Amino acid sequence: MLLRVRALCGGLARYTPQRRFARLVALASVAWLAPAPMGAYLGLAALTGIVIALAIDTLLLPPRPFVTIARDFPAQVGIGDDASGSYTVSNRSARAIVVELHDRFPDLLRGGLGTHTLYLAPHTQQELSIRATGCTRGAASLGAVGAKVTTRLGLMGVTYGYDLPADVKVIPSMSGVRRFRLMAMQQRLGTLGVRALRRKGSGQAFAGLREYVLGDDPRHIDWKATSKRDKLITREFTLERSQTVITLIDAGRSMTQLSGSLSRFEQALSSALILTDIASNAGDRVGTLVFDDEIRAHVPAHASRGALTQIRNAFVPVRATTCEPDYASAFRFLATHQRKRALVVFFTDVIDIRASQALLAHVTRSAARHLVLVVALRNDHLFDAAALPLESNAPRLFEAAAAEEVIQARDAVLHRMRRAGVIVLDVSPRVMTAGVVNQYLELKSRGAL
Repeated sequence: MLLRVRALCGGLARYTPQRRFARLVALASVAWLAPAPMGAYLGLAALTGIVIALAIDTLLLPPRPFVTIARDFPAQVGIGDDASGSYTVSNRSARAIVVELHDRFPDLLRGGLGTHTLYLAPHTQQELSIRATGCTRGAASLGAVGAKVTTRLGLMGVTYGYDLPADVKVIPSMSGVRRFRLMAMQQRLGTLGVRALRRKGSGQAFAGLREYVLGDDPRHIDWKATSKRDKLITREFTLERSQTVITLIDAGRSMTQLSGSLSRFEQALSSALILTDIASNAGDRVGTLVFDDEIRAHVPAHASRGALTQIRNAFVPVRATTCEPDYASAFRFLATHQRKRALVVFFTDVIDIRASQALLAHVTRSAARHLVLVVALRNDHLFDAAALPLESNAPRLFEAAAAEEVIQARDAVLHRMRRAGVIVLDVSPRVMTAGVVNQYLELKSRGAL
Protein backbone atom coordinates (compact mmCIF):
# COMPACT_ATOMS: atom_id res chain seq x y z
CA MET A 1 0.00 0.00 0.00
CA LEU A 2 2.80 2.37 0.93
CA LEU A 3 4.54 1.67 -2.39
CA ARG A 4 1.35 2.50 -4.30
CA VAL A 5 1.01 5.78 -2.44
CA ARG A 6 4.60 6.68 -3.21
CA ALA A 7 4.14 5.79 -6.88
CA LEU A 8 0.98 7.91 -7.05
CA CYS A 9 2.71 10.84 -5.39
CA GLY A 10 5.67 10.47 -7.70
CA GLY A 11 3.39 10.47 -10.74
CA LEU A 12 1.52 13.57 -9.53
CA ALA A 13 4.82 15.35 -8.86
CA ARG A 14 5.52 15.33 -12.61
CA TYR A 15 2.58 17.70 -13.15
CA THR A 16 3.33 21.37 -12.49
CA PRO A 17 1.17 24.50 -13.09
CA GLN A 18 2.69 26.88 -15.60
CA ARG A 19 3.18 30.63 -15.55
CA ARG A 20 0.09 31.14 -17.68
CA PHE A 21 -1.99 29.54 -14.94
CA ALA A 22 -0.49 31.93 -12.36
CA ARG A 23 -1.30 34.91 -14.59
CA LEU A 24 -4.93 33.77 -14.94
CA VAL A 25 -5.26 33.41 -11.17
CA ALA A 26 -3.82 36.92 -10.74
CA LEU A 27 -6.32 38.35 -13.24
CA ALA A 28 -9.20 36.47 -11.60
CA SER A 29 -8.32 37.94 -8.23
CA VAL A 30 -9.29 41.36 -9.54
CA ALA A 31 -12.93 40.19 -9.65
CA TRP A 32 -12.93 39.90 -5.87
CA LEU A 33 -12.43 43.65 -5.65
CA ALA A 34 -15.90 44.33 -7.05
CA PRO A 35 -18.57 45.50 -4.52
CA ALA A 36 -20.23 42.73 -2.50
CA PRO A 37 -22.00 40.52 -3.20
CA MET A 38 -21.17 40.89 -6.90
CA GLY A 39 -17.39 40.54 -6.24
CA ALA A 40 -17.84 37.18 -4.52
CA TYR A 41 -19.97 35.82 -7.36
CA LEU A 42 -17.56 37.03 -10.03
CA GLY A 43 -14.56 35.72 -8.12
CA LEU A 44 -16.09 32.27 -7.61
CA ALA A 45 -17.14 32.10 -11.25
CA ALA A 46 -13.66 33.06 -12.46
CA LEU A 47 -12.01 30.58 -10.12
CA THR A 48 -14.37 27.79 -11.21
CA GLY A 49 -13.65 28.50 -14.87
CA ILE A 50 -9.90 28.41 -14.27
CA VAL A 51 -10.12 25.08 -12.39
CA ILE A 52 -12.21 23.55 -15.18
CA ALA A 53 -9.74 24.82 -17.83
CA LEU A 54 -6.84 23.44 -15.78
CA ALA A 55 -8.48 20.02 -15.51
CA ILE A 56 -9.23 19.91 -19.24
CA ASP A 57 -5.69 21.00 -20.07
CA THR A 58 -4.27 18.29 -17.80
CA LEU A 59 -6.40 15.62 -19.46
CA LEU A 60 -5.22 16.77 -22.88
CA LEU A 61 -1.55 16.24 -21.99
CA PRO A 62 -0.22 13.21 -23.93
CA PRO A 63 1.01 10.17 -21.97
CA ARG A 64 4.74 9.46 -21.99
CA PRO A 65 4.64 6.79 -24.76
CA PHE A 66 3.22 9.41 -27.16
CA VAL A 67 6.30 11.65 -26.80
CA THR A 68 9.56 9.96 -27.80
CA ILE A 69 13.13 11.22 -27.96
CA ALA A 70 16.10 9.63 -29.74
CA ARG A 71 19.69 10.84 -29.57
CA ASP A 72 22.45 10.39 -32.13
CA PHE A 73 25.96 11.36 -31.02
CA PRO A 74 29.44 10.05 -31.92
CA ALA A 75 30.89 7.45 -29.56
CA GLN A 76 34.32 9.12 -29.73
CA VAL A 77 35.38 12.76 -29.67
CA GLY A 78 38.92 14.06 -30.00
CA ILE A 79 40.14 16.37 -27.27
CA GLY A 80 39.78 19.93 -28.55
CA ASP A 81 37.67 18.73 -31.50
CA ASP A 82 34.04 19.60 -32.20
CA ALA A 83 31.48 16.82 -32.56
CA SER A 84 27.96 17.09 -34.00
CA GLY A 85 24.89 15.10 -33.08
CA SER A 86 21.13 15.42 -32.95
CA TYR A 87 17.96 14.82 -30.97
CA THR A 88 14.85 13.55 -32.74
CA VAL A 89 11.65 14.47 -30.87
CA SER A 90 8.40 12.82 -32.01
CA ASN A 91 4.79 13.67 -31.19
CA ARG A 92 2.60 10.60 -31.75
CA SER A 93 -0.54 12.11 -30.27
CA ALA A 94 -3.45 13.70 -32.13
CA ARG A 95 -2.91 17.11 -30.48
CA ALA A 96 -0.27 19.78 -30.95
CA ILE A 97 2.19 20.08 -28.08
CA VAL A 98 5.05 22.28 -26.92
CA VAL A 99 8.18 20.45 -25.71
CA GLU A 100 10.90 22.07 -23.61
CA LEU A 101 13.96 19.84 -23.85
CA HIS A 102 16.75 19.75 -21.25
CA ASP A 103 20.07 17.90 -21.30
CA ARG A 104 23.39 18.08 -19.49
CA PHE A 105 26.57 16.61 -20.90
CA PRO A 106 29.35 15.22 -18.66
CA ASP A 107 32.34 17.35 -17.70
CA LEU A 108 34.45 15.61 -20.36
CA LEU A 109 32.51 17.60 -22.97
CA ARG A 110 31.69 21.27 -23.31
CA GLY A 111 28.40 22.05 -25.02
CA GLY A 112 25.24 20.08 -25.66
CA LEU A 113 21.72 21.33 -26.16
CA GLY A 114 21.14 22.93 -22.77
CA THR A 115 17.49 24.04 -22.95
CA HIS A 116 15.46 24.28 -26.13
CA THR A 117 11.72 24.72 -26.77
CA LEU A 118 9.98 23.48 -29.91
CA TYR A 119 6.41 23.22 -31.24
CA LEU A 120 5.23 19.88 -32.59
CA ALA A 121 2.11 19.44 -34.68
CA PRO A 122 0.13 16.18 -34.35
CA HIS A 123 1.96 13.08 -35.62
CA THR A 124 5.15 14.94 -36.51
CA GLN A 125 8.77 14.95 -35.44
CA GLN A 126 11.62 17.44 -35.41
CA GLU A 127 15.39 17.08 -35.34
CA LEU A 128 17.57 19.35 -33.19
CA SER A 129 21.29 19.71 -33.84
CA ILE A 130 23.72 19.54 -30.93
CA ARG A 131 27.43 20.33 -30.79
CA ALA A 132 30.02 19.57 -28.13
CA THR A 133 33.78 19.91 -27.75
CA GLY A 134 36.06 17.37 -26.09
CA CYS A 135 37.72 18.89 -23.01
CA THR A 136 39.28 16.05 -20.99
CA ARG A 137 40.26 12.54 -22.02
CA GLY A 138 38.17 9.80 -20.46
CA ALA A 139 34.92 7.86 -20.78
CA ALA A 140 31.48 8.82 -19.47
CA SER A 141 27.77 8.39 -20.10
CA LEU A 142 25.82 11.15 -21.79
CA GLY A 143 23.06 10.70 -19.23
CA ALA A 144 19.31 11.17 -19.33
CA VAL A 145 17.24 13.83 -21.09
CA GLY A 146 14.29 15.68 -19.58
CA ALA A 147 11.28 17.02 -21.47
CA LYS A 148 8.52 19.29 -20.14
CA VAL A 149 5.38 18.91 -22.27
CA THR A 150 2.51 21.41 -22.44
CA THR A 151 -0.47 21.92 -24.72
CA ARG A 152 -1.08 25.12 -26.66
CA LEU A 153 -3.26 26.28 -23.76
CA GLY A 154 -0.23 26.04 -21.51
CA LEU A 155 -1.85 25.92 -18.07
CA MET A 156 -0.38 22.60 -16.90
CA GLY A 157 2.85 20.85 -17.83
CA VAL A 158 4.13 17.34 -17.32
CA THR A 159 7.80 16.37 -17.07
CA TYR A 160 9.11 13.11 -18.52
CA GLY A 161 12.59 11.69 -18.13
CA TYR A 162 14.23 9.66 -20.90
CA ASP A 163 17.11 7.37 -20.10
CA LEU A 164 19.08 7.33 -23.36
CA PRO A 165 22.05 5.05 -22.67
CA ALA A 166 25.04 6.22 -24.66
CA ASP A 167 28.72 6.17 -23.73
CA VAL A 168 31.23 8.60 -25.14
CA LYS A 169 35.02 8.53 -25.07
CA VAL A 170 37.17 11.62 -25.35
CA ILE A 171 40.36 10.46 -27.03
CA PRO A 172 43.51 12.23 -28.28
CA SER A 173 42.65 14.43 -31.22
CA MET A 174 42.96 12.97 -34.70
CA SER A 175 42.06 16.17 -36.54
CA GLY A 176 43.59 16.28 -40.00
CA VAL A 177 43.98 12.51 -40.15
CA ARG A 178 42.50 12.44 -43.67
CA ARG A 179 45.22 14.77 -44.92
CA PHE A 180 47.95 12.62 -43.38
CA ARG A 181 46.37 9.47 -44.82
CA LEU A 182 46.60 11.08 -48.26
CA MET A 183 50.31 11.69 -47.64
CA ALA A 184 50.75 8.01 -46.83
CA MET A 185 48.65 6.99 -49.84
CA GLN A 186 50.87 9.04 -52.11
CA GLN A 187 53.88 7.19 -50.73
CA ARG A 188 52.21 3.80 -51.28
CA LEU A 189 51.29 4.69 -54.87
CA GLY A 190 54.99 4.59 -55.62
CA THR A 191 54.99 0.88 -54.87
CA LEU A 192 52.38 0.42 -57.62
CA GLY A 193 54.45 2.23 -60.23
CA VAL A 194 52.54 5.50 -60.19
CA ARG A 195 55.66 7.32 -59.11
CA ALA A 196 59.16 5.90 -59.07
CA LEU A 197 60.84 5.88 -55.68
CA ARG A 198 64.45 4.91 -55.08
CA ARG A 199 64.62 2.41 -52.24
CA LYS A 200 67.90 1.74 -50.55
CA GLY A 201 69.00 -0.93 -48.12
CA SER A 202 69.00 -4.70 -48.19
CA GLY A 203 65.70 -6.32 -47.40
CA GLN A 204 65.40 -8.98 -44.76
CA ALA A 205 62.21 -10.69 -45.94
CA PHE A 206 62.96 -14.21 -47.21
CA ALA A 207 61.65 -14.73 -50.75
CA GLY A 208 62.95 -18.19 -51.77
CA LEU A 209 65.92 -20.32 -52.87
CA ARG A 210 67.76 -20.42 -56.18
CA GLU A 211 71.03 -21.63 -57.64
CA TYR A 212 74.06 -19.55 -56.74
CA VAL A 213 75.53 -17.41 -59.54
CA LEU A 214 78.76 -15.46 -59.66
CA GLY A 215 78.34 -12.13 -57.91
CA ASP A 216 75.87 -13.31 -55.25
CA ASP A 217 76.68 -12.51 -51.64
CA PRO A 218 78.39 -15.65 -50.18
CA ARG A 219 76.79 -14.85 -46.81
CA HIS A 220 73.40 -15.76 -48.29
CA ILE A 221 74.39 -19.32 -49.25
CA ASP A 222 72.06 -21.87 -47.70
CA TRP A 223 74.47 -24.65 -46.76
CA LYS A 224 71.74 -27.08 -45.75
CA ALA A 225 70.06 -26.85 -49.16
CA THR A 226 73.49 -26.96 -50.83
CA SER A 227 74.35 -30.28 -49.15
CA LYS A 228 71.09 -31.83 -50.34
CA ARG A 229 71.42 -30.73 -53.97
CA ASP A 230 75.20 -30.99 -54.36
CA LYS A 231 75.38 -27.48 -55.76
CA LEU A 232 75.52 -24.01 -54.28
CA ILE A 233 72.06 -22.70 -53.31
CA THR A 234 71.54 -19.13 -52.17
CA ARG A 235 68.67 -17.43 -50.38
CA GLU A 236 66.78 -14.58 -52.06
CA PHE A 237 65.46 -11.63 -50.10
CA THR A 238 63.03 -8.85 -50.86
CA LEU A 239 62.67 -5.46 -49.24
CA GLU A 240 60.54 -6.02 -46.17
CA ARG A 241 57.69 -3.53 -46.26
CA SER A 242 55.95 -4.68 -43.12
CA GLN A 243 57.91 -3.11 -40.28
CA THR A 244 57.42 -2.46 -36.58
CA VAL A 245 56.67 1.03 -35.27
CA ILE A 246 56.68 1.68 -31.51
CA THR A 247 55.61 5.04 -30.11
CA LEU A 248 57.38 5.79 -26.82
CA ILE A 249 55.77 8.69 -24.95
CA ASP A 250 57.21 10.56 -21.98
CA ALA A 251 54.47 11.41 -19.44
CA GLY A 252 56.78 13.12 -16.97
CA ARG A 253 56.95 16.59 -15.48
CA SER A 254 58.15 18.54 -18.51
CA MET A 255 55.32 17.22 -20.68
CA THR A 256 52.69 18.91 -18.47
CA GLN A 257 53.62 22.36 -19.77
CA LEU A 258 51.08 24.03 -22.02
CA SER A 259 51.64 24.70 -25.68
CA GLY A 260 48.66 26.76 -26.73
CA SER A 261 45.47 25.46 -25.13
CA LEU A 262 46.75 21.89 -24.69
CA SER A 263 49.66 20.37 -22.84
CA ARG A 264 52.60 18.90 -24.73
CA PHE A 265 51.54 15.48 -23.52
CA GLU A 266 48.11 15.83 -25.13
CA GLN A 267 49.69 16.95 -28.39
CA ALA A 268 52.17 14.08 -28.25
CA LEU A 269 49.34 11.58 -27.76
CA SER A 270 47.48 13.04 -30.73
CA SER A 271 50.57 12.91 -32.95
CA ALA A 272 51.37 9.35 -31.83
CA LEU A 273 47.82 8.20 -32.55
CA ILE A 274 47.88 9.70 -36.05
CA LEU A 275 51.28 8.10 -36.74
CA THR A 276 49.88 4.77 -35.50
CA ASP A 277 46.92 5.13 -37.86
CA ILE A 278 49.22 5.86 -40.82
CA ALA A 279 51.60 3.00 -40.01
CA SER A 280 48.77 0.54 -39.39
CA ASN A 281 47.18 1.37 -42.75
CA ALA A 282 50.59 0.91 -44.37
CA GLY A 283 50.68 -2.66 -43.06
CA ASP A 284 53.19 -2.10 -40.26
CA ARG A 285 53.01 -3.65 -36.83
CA VAL A 286 52.26 -0.93 -34.28
CA GLY A 287 52.58 -0.68 -30.52
CA THR A 288 53.03 1.92 -27.80
CA LEU A 289 54.61 2.53 -24.41
CA VAL A 290 53.72 5.44 -22.07
CA PHE A 291 55.77 6.05 -18.93
CA ASP A 292 56.78 8.50 -16.24
CA ASP A 293 58.41 7.05 -13.11
CA GLU A 294 56.67 3.77 -14.00
CA ILE A 295 55.00 2.17 -17.00
CA ARG A 296 51.56 3.73 -17.47
CA ALA A 297 50.38 2.01 -20.66
CA HIS A 298 51.75 -0.67 -22.94
CA VAL A 299 50.37 -2.27 -26.09
CA PRO A 300 52.68 -4.83 -27.73
CA ALA A 301 53.35 -4.38 -31.43
CA HIS A 302 51.06 -6.34 -33.72
CA ALA A 303 49.48 -5.89 -37.13
CA SER A 304 45.85 -6.80 -36.48
CA ARG A 305 43.00 -4.48 -37.41
CA GLY A 306 42.29 -3.90 -33.74
CA ALA A 307 45.79 -2.57 -32.99
CA LEU A 308 44.78 1.05 -33.47
CA THR A 309 41.71 0.59 -31.27
CA GLN A 310 43.79 -1.01 -28.50
CA ILE A 311 46.31 1.82 -28.56
CA ARG A 312 43.59 4.45 -28.62
CA ASN A 313 41.87 2.84 -25.63
CA ALA A 314 45.19 2.62 -23.79
CA PHE A 315 45.67 6.38 -24.23
CA VAL A 316 42.29 7.32 -22.73
CA PRO A 317 43.08 6.91 -18.98
CA VAL A 318 46.74 8.04 -18.93
CA ARG A 319 47.70 11.47 -17.58
CA ALA A 320 50.92 13.45 -17.52
CA THR A 321 52.26 13.74 -13.97
CA THR A 322 54.76 15.87 -12.08
CA CYS A 323 57.07 12.87 -11.59
CA GLU A 324 60.55 12.71 -13.08
CA PRO A 325 60.60 10.15 -15.93
CA ASP A 326 62.52 6.95 -15.27
CA TYR A 327 64.29 6.47 -18.60
CA ALA A 328 66.24 3.43 -17.40
CA SER A 329 63.09 1.54 -16.46
CA ALA A 330 61.30 2.49 -19.70
CA PHE A 331 64.14 1.44 -22.02
CA ARG A 332 64.75 -1.73 -20.02
CA PHE A 333 61.05 -2.58 -20.41
CA LEU A 334 61.29 -1.83 -24.15
CA ALA A 335 64.36 -4.03 -24.56
CA THR A 336 62.58 -6.90 -22.81
CA HIS A 337 59.30 -6.71 -24.72
CA GLN A 338 60.55 -5.60 -28.15
CA ARG A 339 63.53 -7.71 -29.14
CA LYS A 340 63.04 -7.42 -32.89
CA ARG A 341 64.44 -4.31 -34.56
CA ALA A 342 61.83 -1.57 -34.77
CA LEU A 343 61.36 2.11 -35.46
CA VAL A 344 61.02 3.68 -32.00
CA VAL A 345 59.43 7.14 -32.16
CA PHE A 346 60.20 8.75 -28.82
CA PHE A 347 58.15 11.85 -27.88
CA THR A 348 59.87 13.81 -25.12
CA ASP A 349 61.12 17.21 -24.05
CA VAL A 350 64.86 17.78 -23.94
CA ILE A 351 65.44 20.79 -21.71
CA ASP A 352 66.51 19.74 -18.22
CA ILE A 353 70.31 19.32 -18.35
CA ARG A 354 70.58 16.61 -15.69
CA ALA A 355 67.70 14.58 -17.11
CA SER A 356 69.07 15.03 -20.63
CA GLN A 357 72.29 13.22 -19.70
CA ALA A 358 70.35 10.15 -18.56
CA LEU A 359 68.14 10.37 -21.64
CA LEU A 360 71.20 10.56 -23.90
CA ALA A 361 72.77 7.45 -22.40
CA HIS A 362 69.68 5.25 -22.79
CA VAL A 363 68.67 6.56 -26.24
CA THR A 364 72.11 5.98 -27.72
CA ARG A 365 72.26 2.50 -26.19
CA SER A 366 68.84 1.68 -27.66
CA ALA A 367 69.98 2.95 -31.08
CA ALA A 368 72.32 -0.04 -31.32
CA ARG A 369 69.31 -2.34 -31.63
CA HIS A 370 66.50 -0.13 -32.96
CA LEU A 371 66.14 2.77 -35.33
CA VAL A 372 65.36 5.57 -32.88
CA LEU A 373 63.57 8.77 -33.85
CA VAL A 374 63.56 11.30 -31.01
CA VAL A 375 60.82 13.91 -31.38
CA ALA A 376 62.29 16.69 -29.23
CA LEU A 377 59.47 19.07 -28.40
CA ARG A 378 60.57 22.66 -28.31
CA ASN A 379 59.58 25.08 -25.59
CA ASP A 380 58.26 27.92 -27.74
CA HIS A 381 58.25 30.36 -24.80
CA LEU A 382 61.93 29.61 -24.18
CA PHE A 383 62.86 30.30 -27.81
CA ASP A 384 60.77 33.49 -27.77
CA ALA A 385 62.60 34.63 -24.63
CA ALA A 386 65.96 34.05 -26.32
CA ALA A 387 65.00 36.32 -29.23
CA LEU A 388 66.32 39.68 -28.03
CA PRO A 389 64.34 42.73 -29.20
CA LEU A 390 66.13 45.87 -30.38
CA GLU A 391 65.28 47.82 -27.24
CA SER A 392 65.74 45.82 -24.05
CA ASN A 393 66.26 46.67 -20.41
CA ALA A 394 68.65 44.90 -18.06
CA PRO A 395 66.15 42.26 -16.74
CA ARG A 396 65.21 41.42 -20.32
CA LEU A 397 68.88 40.98 -21.25
CA PHE A 398 69.46 38.58 -18.35
CA GLU A 399 66.32 36.63 -19.30
CA ALA A 400 67.48 36.30 -22.91
CA ALA A 401 70.97 35.23 -21.84
CA ALA A 402 69.59 32.54 -19.52
CA ALA A 403 67.26 31.24 -22.23
CA GLU A 404 70.10 31.16 -24.76
CA GLU A 405 72.26 29.16 -22.33
CA VAL A 406 69.55 26.53 -21.88
CA ILE A 407 69.00 26.32 -25.66
CA GLN A 408 72.71 25.82 -26.31
CA ALA A 409 72.89 23.01 -23.74
CA ARG A 410 69.83 21.43 -25.35
CA ASP A 411 71.38 21.68 -28.81
CA ALA A 412 74.54 20.01 -27.51
CA VAL A 413 72.53 17.03 -26.26
CA LEU A 414 70.66 16.71 -29.56
CA HIS A 415 73.95 16.92 -31.48
CA ARG A 416 75.40 14.06 -29.42
CA MET A 417 72.29 12.00 -30.15
CA ARG A 418 72.71 12.54 -33.88
CA ARG A 419 76.36 11.53 -33.71
CA ALA A 420 75.30 8.30 -31.98
CA GLY A 421 73.03 7.38 -34.90
CA VAL A 422 69.78 8.70 -33.44
CA ILE A 423 67.43 10.55 -35.78
CA VAL A 424 66.35 13.78 -34.08
CA LEU A 425 63.32 15.83 -35.02
CA ASP A 426 63.61 19.18 -33.23
CA VAL A 427 60.16 20.65 -33.66
CA SER A 428 57.51 22.87 -32.10
CA PRO A 429 54.47 20.99 -30.75
CA ARG A 430 52.24 23.05 -33.04
CA VAL A 431 53.72 21.50 -36.21
CA MET A 432 54.88 18.22 -34.70
CA THR A 433 52.40 15.87 -36.37
CA ALA A 434 53.27 16.86 -39.93
CA GLY A 435 56.99 16.56 -39.17
CA VAL A 436 56.62 13.12 -37.60
CA VAL A 437 54.51 11.74 -40.46
CA ASN A 438 56.89 13.16 -43.08
CA GLN A 439 59.88 11.64 -41.29
CA TYR A 440 58.16 8.25 -41.06
CA LEU A 441 57.28 8.27 -44.77
CA GLU A 442 60.83 9.20 -45.67
CA LEU A 443 62.27 6.37 -43.58
CA LYS A 444 59.71 4.01 -45.05
CA SER A 445 60.52 4.98 -48.62
CA ARG A 446 64.30 4.59 -48.05
CA GLY A 447 63.90 1.21 -46.38
CA ALA A 448 65.97 2.57 -43.53
CA LEU A 449 64.58 0.12 -41.00
